[in-house]
Amino acid sequence: MTEPSTRTDTPDEDTPPPVLLEAPAEGVPHVVETERGLDEAAAAVAAGEGPVAIDAERASGYRYGQRAYLVQVRREGAGTWLVDPVAVPDLAPLADAIGPAEWILHAATQDLACLAEVGLRPRQLFDTELAARILGLPRVGLAAVVEHYLGLRLAKEHSAVDWSTRPLPEPWLRYAALDVEVLGELRNLMGVDLAAQGKDEWARQEFAALLSWSPVERVDPWRRTSGINTLRSRRAVAVVRELWYARDDIARDRDTSIGRVLPDTALVDIAKAAPRSTADLPRGHRAIARYGRQWVEAVGRALDLTEDELPPRSLPPDGPPPPRVWADKNPVAAARLRDTRAALTVFAEEHGIPVENVCSPDPLRRVVWTPPEDRDAAAFAAALAEHGVRPWQAEIVAPMLAAAFAEHPDA
Repeated sequence: MTEPSTRTDTPDEDTPPPVLLEAPAEGVPHVVETERGLDEAAAAVAAGEGPVAIDAERASGYRYGQRAYLVQVRREGAGTWLVDPVAVPDLAPLADAIGPAEWILHAATQDLACLAEVGLRPRQLFDTELAARILGLPRVGLAAVVEHYLGLRLAKEHSAVDWSTRPLPEPWLRYAALDVEVLGELRNLMGVDLAAQGKDEWARQEFAALLSWSPVERVDPWRRTSGINTLRSRRAVAVVRELWYARDDIARDRDTSIGRVLPDTALVDIAKAAPRSTADLPRGHRAIARYGRQWVEAVGRALDLTEDELPPRSLPPDGPPPPRVWADKNPVAAARLRDTRAALTVFAEEHGIPVENVCSPDPLRRVVWTPPEDRDAAAFAAALAEHGVRPWQAEIVAPMLAAAFAEHPDA
C-alpha cells in the first residue's frame, strides 16, 4: 500500500529539487478534429480501465464567454486524447464511452460548465484542487500539488495563452497533454492521504455536491463594474448599465473578451461625462472613439429615462448586514458569531483544513442572524443544510452554534 504523503512544501537539504516534466510519456497526441477521429477516441476510452482524467482549455481574456477550445482526456489503457470541440462540437460519443466512470479534474468548477456545453457531464468525480484544500496543503494550484506529491515540476507558461488559436502550436499541446497525464497518480496518492487523515467522507460529500454545481446567475451583473460606487446619482448608474450592455453586445458580436473592448474605468469615465455626441466623449482610449456611436446611443438611452425608470444606486442587502455592524445592531448575535468563529478556527487548525472549507462565511452568518426556533444541534444542522452546508460540515458546526447560543442566550 502507498504510504500517505510526507512531503512538505518547505525544501531542505535532503529534499531533491523537482524534476521538470518536459514531455508526455507517449509523445504529444495529435488533435482530434473529425467525427471519425472522435469515434476512434471514444472507442479507445471505452476500452480503457479506471477513472478518466479530464481537462479543458478556454480562451479567457481573448474570446467572449467561457467555451472550451481544447478538451484533454486520459485513461489507463487508452492513452491521452486531445479533442478540438470547435471542429467537433458534440462530444456525446466520448460521454458514452466514459459512462459512469469517475472523472478526475483539477479545480472542477472552472471546467464543468464548458464541458457540459459540449455534452460531457460527470456522474462521479474527484477534484484534486478541492482535495488539496481538505488536506490542508498550503498551495493548491496543479503545479504546486504535483510538486508536493510527485516531485515533478509542470511548466505553466502556456496556461494563459489564446487557446482559440488554430493550428495550436506543439508546445501548447505538450502542456495540455501533461496536465492530464499526472492526474491519475495524483488522485491515488491524495485518496490515500484523505483516508489516513479521516477526511475521505468529507471529500466524498464535497465531490458529490459538485455534480449539481452550476455557475451563479448574478442579478444585475453590470453592478460589478469597477468604480461604479464613485457615481453619486441614479442617472449616472443608469448610464453605466446601458454602457455595460452595449459593451457586452460588441464583445459578443466580435467574439472577443469584454475587457478587450473597453475597461471598466473607461465606462465610468463616459458615465461621468454623459456625452450627447461623439465629440463630447472622453479621450484616452482608442475603443472609446472606435465605438463612439454605440457609447453615445447607450448614454442617450439612459438620459432619456424617467425618474421612475432609473435603477437604484445599490440593491438592498440579501441576508444579514455586514458583521462589522453587528455589535451595534445586535450585540448578542455578534457575540454568538464571534464564539462560533473562534471554535471553527481551533477546529480548522487542529485538522489542517481552511476554515472556509469547514463552513463558508455566508451560511454561518445567515443562521446566526436568523436562527431556528429550537436552539439544539439538530435544529442548527437543519438550518445550515437549508443554505447548502454539507452533512459533514453541519455535524461539526452545529454543536458549536448550539454552544454559542447557550453561552449567549436571548435577552
